[in-house]
Amino acid sequence: MEVIKVKYYTDGIDELCYVAGKSDWIDLHAAEDVTLRAGEFRLIPLGVAIALPEGYEAHIVPRSSTFKNYGILQTNSMGVVDYSYRGDGDQWHMPVYATRDVTIEKNARICQFRIVRHQPELMFQRVERLEDADRGGFGSTGK
Repeated sequence: MEVIKVKYYTDGIDELCYVAGKSDWIDLHAAEDVTLRAGEFRLIPLGVAIALPEGYEAHIVPRSSTFKNYGILQTNSMGVVDYSYRGDGDQWHMPVYATRDVTIEKNARICQFRIVRHQPELMFQRVERLEDADRGGFGSTGK
């Protein structure tokens, strides 16, 4: 099992952990009370810096209930934290846009992350035709 070093910037937020049996994503919490007005942008501090192992990155996304509960959108859609972002002052933040007036309390679970290996080096080859079956659309949504 890999051991990951975590620096906490504030007391009063839950420490990182898996929610047993529910997901392999790990919740992140607001490190302070944040009040936003509709149309306001803010970087919400998450109260942690994490020394990811070399060759790994963290993907940060909102929790499924974040918009319903708080009316905030993560402005970069998905945050990616590279392993080189691992210094003592590299606190993680969630960039958000408020769609309504809201107060987010300290320790509220507002986003989640997972740690993944970097993509391997790839080479792209131009071809005239792909041999696999044509699914007829964009992703799995069809036309």
